[in-house]
Amino acid sequence: MLLKRSAIALVAVASLLGLAACGGSSGSDSNAGTPTQGAGGGAGAGKNADAQGPLALPADAKSGGKVTVLTSQVPATLDPTRAYYTDSTEIMNLVTRALTQYAYNPDTQDMELVPDMATDLGRPNKDKTEWTFTLKDGLKYEDGSPVKAEDIAYAIARSFAIEELPDGPTYQLQFFLDGDTYKGPYKDKSPYKGVTVNGNDITIKMSRPFPDMDYYASFPVFTAIPKAKDTKEAYGNHPLATGPYMFKDYKPGSSLTLVKNPYWDPATDPGRIQSVDEWDFEFNQDTAKTENTILSDNGDGQTTVTYDNITPATYKKITQDSPDRLVTGTSPCTYMWYLDMTKITDLKVRQAIGYAYPYIDAWKAGGEIVGLTRVPGTSILPPGTAGRVDYDVLGIKGENTDPDKAKELLKEANAEGYEIKFLYATDDPLSVAAKDQIVKGLEAGGFTATPIASTSDKIREARTDPKSPINVRSSGWCSDWPSGGSWFPAQWDGSLVGLEGMPNPSNFKEADADQMQKDILDGKKGDTSQAWGEFDKFIEEKYYPAVNTGYAGTAIIRGSKIGGMYNDNVRGMPTFQTMYVTN
Repeated sequence: MLLKRSAIALVAVASLLGLAACGGSSGSDSNAGTPTQGAGGGAGAGKNADAQGPLALPADAKSGGKVTVLTSQVPATLDPTRAYYTDSTEIMNLVTRALTQYAYNPDTQDMELVPDMATDLGRPNKDKTEWTFTLKDGLKYEDGSPVKAEDIAYAIARSFAIEELPDGPTYQLQFFLDGDTYKGPYKDKSPYKGVTVNGNDITIKMSRPFPDMDYYASFPVFTAIPKAKDTKEAYGNHPLATGPYMFKDYKPGSSLTLVKNPYWDPATDPGRIQSVDEWDFEFNQDTAKTENTILSDNGDGQTTVTYDNITPATYKKITQDSPDRLVTGTSPCTYMWYLDMTKITDLKVRQAIGYAYPYIDAWKAGGEIVGLTRVPGTSILPPGTAGRVDYDVLGIKGENTDPDKAKELLKEANAEGYEIKFLYATDDPLSVAAKDQIVKGLEAGGFTATPIASTSDKIREARTDPKSPINVRSSGWCSDWPSGGSWFPAQWDGSLVGLEGMPNPSNFKEADADQMQKDILDGKKGDTSQAWGEFDKFIEEKYYPAVNTGYAGTAIIRGSKIGGMYNDNVRGMPTFQTMYVTN
């Protein structure tokens, strides 16, 4: 997932990484959630194909109540086909179900893959070029109508309409049958041949082996959408609920109110509960006010949470006064400055940016807790990822700025004063503060720094606008599942250059890198995990298309009457699906 889940993640300047493809957060130039989802560092690697509902309500859970969620973030979309930032996917996990899901395991304190709308985690054929999932009986939408296998097949076909519905995950383009030619149901009126339905069985056909399909099936894109109810671009304003909650009121960029879905059946769901009566999400909120509301623990503050990482001052206070209301943990995400290869064409200039970037100063100005919510990074893959290769291409340990080396490289490239253009959010004081430090660092390294003003509700869209003047995109990526295969094909494949939503943020298109990825995917490189680790090192050493601006971590707080809030270490988010108001 872009920190963008991918993702990711993909992540605001000061608080949220939120891949996947997954989007990002603190410390640089954007207040954008991190795309995606997934599981770096081993997070989410566990599976329990036999998990069954219902999930028991904790003894201290109050019947009803309201949970308020305050955040400086603004979700890019709540359309399940397009949801790929970590915040969007976590929110949608309350509303729409998928074939599989990640559920919190209190024994391991980890997320694990379990069935959701499907009866199991899918059944692949011998070479994993076909996967069959069986839909559970009795599933219904919020209006009481039955969920049909054909609705899931339609949702999968809809995911190919990336021109009309940009920014979602794109693995289907590389792995699914006819992924390189099928353009979705709006343009191509013939049925998509890559999915067949037989009763409750949905079979997905691949163009190449795809052993990770069970993980991918946990994304909102694999929900059910009735063709007759598809309002295309407007569907995200009120997606039809299959989960425990449904939309009551949604004001994009401002707020979302969820209420109980009366047709959700807990007996079919091993990962979610339906305890509170209402969820009130308030977006684009002031960080200081949010933290003060929760710290005060008065009135509604007792049932308020945030998914923004807290600032260092609040971290100090909460650890002294109420450490039990602090949730910390890992997040499988890497923040990056994606360097546009079509604009910054000289390797020395790209490396100079890495030497000039003011890592520690930008993190602190952006409200990061260095060593907890932002950790120095070198490899693109975060620690713990299977096959990760530990290397340090610039020799700066991911944190040591070297303006003299930056100037030296710019002089060698005859590019002194090279202009760097990047986005920041004018309505986020932490983004502004981080921007100021980045400007200082770039200028000290011999660059001309030109920050481009945006706002919290527009910055994600601006980052992927091909007409934008920026030549650096600040975001990041969260593992969509626990291997390098969820990192590189989704954002470093040359075939993704020029597509709507800019899934390849660096516009990275190199023939040798594309061939290496193809060989890995086709099984020609032996140990696939190790091959992705070597690919990570290869592209950074030869091309340096991204500056690693640190690994993510989680430090979030809650009011005293919130129960069931843990760290979803697949998304770096609170576990909304298990939360409740205490008695």
